[in-house]
Amino acid sequence: MSTATLFRPRPGLLRHSAWDALLVALAFGHGALLVAVPAAPVVALGLWWGSNTVAHYFIHRPFFGPKPLNALFSLYLSVLFGVPQRLWRDRHLAHHAGVPYRWRLNRQLAVETAAVLALWTWLLAWHTSFFLTAYLPGYLAGLALCGLHGHYEHARGTVSHHGLLYNLLFFNDGYHVEHHAHPGEHWTRLPRRADPAAQLSRWPAVLRWLDLCTLDGLERCVLRSPRLQRFVLARHERAFRKVLPLSSALKRVAIVGGGLFPRTLLVLRRLLPDAHLTVIDGDADNIETARDLAPEGVEFVHAWYEPADVAGFDLVVFPLAFRGDRLAIYRQPPAPLVVVHDWLWRRRGASVVVSWLLLKRLNLVTP
Repeated sequence: MSTATLFRPRPGLLRHSAWDALLVALAFGHGALLVAVPAAPVVALGLWWGSNTVAHYFIHRPFFGPKPLNALFSLYLSVLFGVPQRLWRDRHLAHHAGVPYRWRLNRQLAVETAAVLALWTWLLAWHTSFFLTAYLPGYLAGLALCGLHGHYEHARGTVSHHGLLYNLLFFNDGYHVEHHAHPGEHWTRLPRRADPAAQLSRWPAVLRWLDLCTLDGLERCVLRSPRLQRFVLARHERAFRKVLPLSSALKRVAIVGGGLFPRTLLVLRRLLPDAHLTVIDGDADNIETARDLAPEGVEFVHAWYEPADVAGFDLVVFPLAFRGDRLAIYRQPPAPLVVVHDWLWRRRGASVVVSWLLLKRLNLVTP
């Protein structure tokens, strides 16, 4: 018997694919796990996982042929997750249509809401401790995870994650751009719709906030806060004054990667008012951001750093986020004076701490 024959939908029971039986089985397994291990993490993780897999795919393509089975399964999911599935369905389809959600009462919503309230009432009356210390905290945490997940799926436009492990555990939920382009496509076929032009993230949606912890993410936080800008400028100016021999001999200064918030550029313009400053950055968007904040007379070069590009400069400054061989810069400084932004624990040459809070220091090296 071929695989295609094995997983062909059974007429009258599963409407689209025999693979949907796996999601149904996992939903009932989730219910059994909650009974066996009634703990807050099980409630939270189950709500988050089930809402973005079983419930999500059931919204778009109800699993069963007979409508009564779909209604019963929807009722079961409502009780399992504590969320009326008709409410979840209407909100989600409005999201796909790009229109505001409008609340409408109907029989299915009334029945599912009554079932959820009945469960909560029973738990509160007969299992008060579990409800207040495990179920309710887990439920709220699960909703928070769902909110985080949904937010970062679209925080910077619709974004996909093509990681193998996540899409195995979440049944191709990472193919989000593809899902929006083909919302009626069955979940098993989403990888075939993989869009080479899709905006991708290395993180699943619920972990995409980690992008804010990158150096570029922290830079963007500084761009949004005048108070943070004043703080980093003050700390960097103090460090440069300590480590750099300020003299009129510094005529030409190159700043590698000076895009986004150009703290080095702003500080050196103040400390070396007569020097010609050149910013070399391979990211055109970063250059445009820095250009808006830069003083007059600064030259911007859109290019990735090459040692030959800084020949003839008296001072070259490298950022903490430098994409290249930092050790090679220390071994063979490409200019008479080189200042390298580095982590607090990497001391080289003449060195001064920028800020313990920023975990950062400046290292001055010479050939």
